[in-house]
Amino acid sequence: MQIQSKTEAQQRADQIESFRAELGIIEREHVVTLDTDQQASLARYHSQLLDRLAAAFDIDATNQEKQLSFGMRITSFLGALGLAASVYFLYFQYWGGIATKMQVIILVTMPILGLVLTMGAVRLEKSGYFSKLFALVSLVCFVLNLSMLGQIFNIAPTPNAFLIWAMFAFLLAYAADARLLLAMGIISFAAFLSAQAATWNGCYWISFGERPESFFPAALFLFLVPLLPHRRYTGFAIVYRVFAMLLFFLPVLILSNWGTVSYLELPKEQVEYLYQIIGFVVSAVAILLGIRKGWPEVVNTGNTFFTLFLYTKFYDWWWDWMPKYQFFLAIAMTAILMLLVLKWMRHASIRQKGEGAA
Repeated sequence: MQIQSKTEAQQRADQIESFRAELGIIEREHVVTLDTDQQASLARYHSQLLDRLAAAFDIDATNQEKQLSFGMRITSFLGALGLAASVYFLYFQYWGGIATKMQVIILVTMPILGLVLTMGAVRLEKSGYFSKLFALVSLVCFVLNLSMLGQIFNIAPTPNAFLIWAMFAFLLAYAADARLLLAMGIISFAAFLSAQAATWNGCYWISFGERPESFFPAALFLFLVPLLPHRRYTGFAIVYRVFAMLLFFLPVLILSNWGTVSYLELPKEQVEYLYQIIGFVVSAVAILLGIRKGWPEVVNTGNTFFTLFLYTKFYDWWWDWMPKYQFFLAIAMTAILMLLVLKWMRHASIRQKGEGAA
């Protein structure tokens, strides 16, 4: 199998480690015993393969290396935040004493310099720690670029700024394989598309957050993006799906309790009932789809919001008249019932896999 990304290389290394552990157990229990030549050949093959993967993708071949890499990721993230904050406050510390022409030159140059450093780090360093650090600083400089140029030249605020920030964040995220920058790009793009949706419905774009339904187009678009191949990028498909579900379910949860903020010209109670039904149905469908497709993040998010919708209705129905011990007992019994249903679904899935293998 040809390995094309660091994610696939790390998965292969983890498989080798698991295989070695399982083989050791099997040999100790005398199920299978390899002779000396077979053991040496297998060990040599794995060692050479791990060396090639480490040279090509800078993977973690042992648990100790994984722990060190985790610490390095945290350190890189903190360093990036510190450097970005330093750049931000440096701008405002000396900004007033700089001529306008020099301000424009600095604002235009800094994001370009950050992008060049990011691309250089991507080419020279396989681990990606410095590339992610430079990428975050570059994005901060770019956001400051548009914001402060708008102030210098008195440009009216526009939702197009969110689109430009999103495009630059996506560029950096895919170049540096950085999920944090991908999340920032998704948030910016969702803000842009939601502002456009609010404008299409006759609202001023800054007020897009007051109409939760404005986020639905962004949620749909982001959920469809991972249908494109993302094998080379670590966890990008998961980030897209989680943000898409949050952008859908959070507005539905709000609308199911406060129907007055809806675009629908219906009585408040009808809007709330409608979105309560939508919330229950779509969250249940998300659980089933996640199980079918093997998307645990979709299952967990759908399960979380199904529970929230259910408990919200319990509060509306029972809190005012039911004794509190009975209310919480009902919640506990419902949780147990849901646990039994999910357990049954798990066993059914395992049984179906076994029948398919047979």
